[in-house]
Amino acid sequence: MKHNDLNERMYKEHIMELYKSPNNFGELKNPTHRHTEYNSFCGDEVTINLLVNNAKIKDAKFSGSGCVISTVSSSLLTNKIKGMKVEEIKKLSKVDMLKLLKIKINPARIKCVLLPLEAVMGALR
Repeated sequence: MKHNDLNERMYKEHIMELYKSPNNFGELKNPTHRHTEYNSFCGDEVTINLLVNNAKIKDAKFSGSGCVISTVSSSLLTNKIKGMKVEEIKKLSKVDMLKLLKIKINPARIKCVLLPLEAVMGALR
């Protein structure tokens, strides 16, 4: 087995573990910002709760129901934005989300990857 194949298999296992018990899943008690995005194509729904203080994200959580990709993207994104400045977050893009996931995504699933980012942007609007 080649090294890359092993790494990819291990990373896919990591993704499944994150799906089963995602980081930051749940509700914040007193969010300053909150927004829900819905993917009508597949039925995924992500609600982002943010606690913003001094133009920085102090805490972030997500809730909702979705596929492996949208759930894992939500988990990874909420980890990434904690401690970030709001202005930096507003510059995040599709490319940043794909880098977070580190796996090849079928073009039909891009919406699943971007759903949590859309919810974060909606919350910060």
